[in-house]
Amino acid sequence: MIREKTIYILLTDTGTVLTRMIKTYTKKPYNHASISFDDELIEIYSFGRKTAKNPFIGGFVREDINSVLFKQAYCAIYSLTITNEEFQKMDQYIQEISDKEEHYRYNFIGLFGVLFKKPIKRKNAFFCSQFVASVLKESQVIGFERDLSLVEPSDLPHSANFQLIFEGRLSEYNNRVVNTRVIVPYQIVPIEMEFCISDDIK
Repeated sequence: MIREKTIYILLTDTGTVLTRMIKTYTKKPYNHASISFDDELIEIYSFGRKTAKNPFIGGFVREDINSVLFKQAYCAIYSLTITNEEFQKMDQYIQEISDKEEHYRYNFIGLFGVLFKKPIKRKNAFFCSQFVASVLKESQVIGFERDLSLVEPSDLPHSANFQLIFEGRLSEYNNRVVNTRVIVPYQIVPIEMEFCISDDIK
């Protein structure tokens, strides 16, 4: 019997100056991508800014959806079911990067490669969607046809059978997940809730 795991792709619009600049080119509503291993988005990994105030200091990051950066963010969240073996490969790949995160940096130059449709490969450097695509490929969940340095956040949900599970303010999703459960000793009792999920991406 093959055990299954669920992973989550989080696409966000944080409204920062850098995000607005990227959006001017992409014309897409969400221009930052992250990957998570749980529906409460406690474990979130990406490549982005190390500090909220300086977008030019970046690298491998463990993101916090309750931080200032994501406080007013809009998002689209997608889920995908994978095998336990694929999950283990994914977890190991991320852990290897995490263990040597001081050797990794944000691939700012690679963003210009996306702009001009020319791959710019740099050792130990990723931008957000390039990192997520790399995680998916290295764990053999997805085999991308295009160079990973050209993968944009909007490409990720279409790379496999991802399912849209939420779209709206990230803070509203966080509250919704918390309120779907009442915790009692040794037991989790689900509460029926009405989910309104838009099929249209702004």
